[in-house]
Amino acid sequence: MKDICRKYLKGGNVKMLNKRIIVYVLVTLITVGILNLCVSSVFAQYPEKPINVIVAYGAGGGTDVGARILMPYVEEELGVSMVIINKAGGSGWVGWSELIKAEPDGYTIGFINSPSFIPGYLDPQYNREDLGIDSFALIANQVVDLGAIAINPDDERYSNFEELIEYAKNNEVSCAQDGVGSDDWMAMMRFNKNYGTKFVSLATKSTAESIAGVQGGHMDVVFANVGELTVPHDSGKLKVVAVMNDERDQFLPGVPSTKELGYEIYSSSSRGIAGPAGIDEAKVEILVNAFEKAIKNEEHIKKMADMGLQVKFMKGEEFMNHLKADEQTVKDVAWW
Repeated sequence: MKDICRKYLKGGNVKMLNKRIIVYVLVTLITVGILNLCVSSVFAQYPEKPINVIVAYGAGGGTDVGARILMPYVEEELGVSMVIINKAGGSGWVGWSELIKAEPDGYTIGFINSPSFIPGYLDPQYNREDLGIDSFALIANQVVDLGAIAINPDDERYSNFEELIEYAKNNEVSCAQDGVGSDDWMAMMRFNKNYGTKFVSLATKSTAESIAGVQGGHMDVVFANVGELTVPHDSGKLKVVAVMNDERDQFLPGVPSTKELGYEIYSSSSRGIAGPAGIDEAKVEILVNAFEKAIKNEEHIKKMADMGLQVKFMKGEEFMNHLKADEQTVKDVAWW
């Protein structure tokens, strides 16, 4: 371009130069416009059919309930149905494996639960060393749910957290939770390691199954999340004796935290949405925008609060950093 300018300015051909510049600019703008139009046309119809949403736990659990509350608001934003598919088993990895292997076309997404999904690829026994956070196309985080411990209110062996811990130091106590590697399982094991309790793991397919087991007297206690235990606690079916946090939970203000009881065992679960790695960035952006509006919808937030679920929207770098921090926590307490 500089050579053209020198040539025509030297000869005094200013008008000719101006014409050449105008033509050059017009050709450039037209080319860019055509490219943008092509990109737009490719994704103008996305999504144009229902999107499958994999939940790696059984129906009735906290993740499932939160997903079913959220999806109608996502449907309003995207204009297509969001079809929830429960794929329980393998401590969540039946569902997560299916999500990772799905066609990266934007029509299969799912919930990833942190830190629960992290041991499944860090623990060498599972032979998933080639997997990790980068196996997913991150979309948005929906909630961060604190861990809690609940008992049968009719159990005569203990009526509060202190009595439960003292009993568990001298007797085996069957503990219902999601299974090895889940946030609840890790919390249970930390109590055994740090305070000499004898909690014995009884993995279940869903929190609903765990709650029913404790209600029926087939299991002693349940380690789960506040969002899963608030309703049975409020109804008197179970009694939450402690929230595993450094302060009380807003949904269970009458329940003491583990810190105030003198036990520094903290636990929480975040639930976010992701697709398989490789989804086109333009499609991911469409999904991110839709989920952001849906998650921040005041009606959605209220319904989640009614279920004891605390909304915390995260996307992009913030979401990635949150998962990486959880990954480091799992590495710090690795049991393999």
